[in-house]
Amino acid sequence: MKVVIIGAGVAGLGLGWRLRQAGAEVTILERSQPAQGATWAAAGMIAVAGELGGAQTVEGEFARHSSCLWPGFASELEAASGQAIFYRRSGALLVARTPAEAAAFETWSGVDRLNPAQALEKEPMLTPDIAGALWASDEAQVDSRALGQALAAAFVRAGGTLSVNEPAIRFEVRGDEAVALHTPFGRYEADAFVIAAGAWSGELGGLPPDALPPVRPVKGEMIAVAPPAGTALPSHVVWGNGVYLVPRAGRLLVGATVAEVGFDTAVTDAAAGWLSRRAIALMPALASWEVVERWAGLRPGSPDGQPILGRTKIGRLFAATGQYRNGILFAPAVAETMSRLVLEHAAEIPAFDPRRFP
Repeated sequence: MKVVIIGAGVAGLGLGWRLRQAGAEVTILERSQPAQGATWAAAGMIAVAGELGGAQTVEGEFARHSSCLWPGFASELEAASGQAIFYRRSGALLVARTPAEAAAFETWSGVDRLNPAQALEKEPMLTPDIAGALWASDEAQVDSRALGQALAAAFVRAGGTLSVNEPAIRFEVRGDEAVALHTPFGRYEADAFVIAAGAWSGELGGLPPDALPPVRPVKGEMIAVAPPAGTALPSHVVWGNGVYLVPRAGRLLVGATVAEVGFDTAVTDAAAGWLSRRAIALMPALASWEVVERWAGLRPGSPDGQPILGRTKIGRLFAATGQYRNGILFAPAVAETMSRLVLEHAAEIPAFDPRRFP
């Protein structure tokens, strides 16, 4: 079977790798460089509790399944690529600043409830002015930038073709099927095409409007701060006060803003200031830490906030997009689900079916 995938982010690369392992002939077309979009910009949290709370929803179940897949996925990927991705299950602390926030935690399951003293024992840098916290011991993280490089290496090592700086321009549709894809440099025929272009998934030509994934870019800005000499990083991921703090490689990542401003990826002083103030209110000692990096990425948002995974209204054409803030968390499950859809003609998860939109 011959498959062409549009987009070399974590979804496209993960799916391409799985398809190659199953014997498919796979080409991935990337408009710029592999994993340099939302994957590169992500904080790398595998955070079911942090992102989805205690939600007992289809998306929550998908997230929990993917989180369970992550340890094996990480180990297999490191062996296949020969590169470390720094997966670790270090747990996360979800902090309530107010009694109302603490009360909202009461319905959550699978987590431990902490009083303020217990939370401060886990993270002494926290402000004492908190109402309580949750401890999610299963939360994990991975270095998303290393992950993208490893996925690209594993895909190529498995025999996949990765074409960079080659944007997909338009599909060629015959009857009710996609038969080819055009780029500035050539025409690609395949048995199946997969749109996994993140925030750009809705920008392709040649398709009826109702066949395009209705994805929009949602901008997120982040900063990284470095501690003064001799000062240790927090031990765990910390959520609270509208931000998250992720210790990684001698720095603390602080994210993230949410803004719908099209395809603008410029960093702004306003966003950096907002992130800094929020983080310092959560951990006052951060006021003396130095901002060492600022960046922005574009998340793929969908109209109902759910992923878009499966067949489109055009034959041979699939979509794997719309993961919004959960591209890293969902990566193993997206690769598993989509490979079964493409190769085994499995059924879609109805809540994620691309054809659910009018």
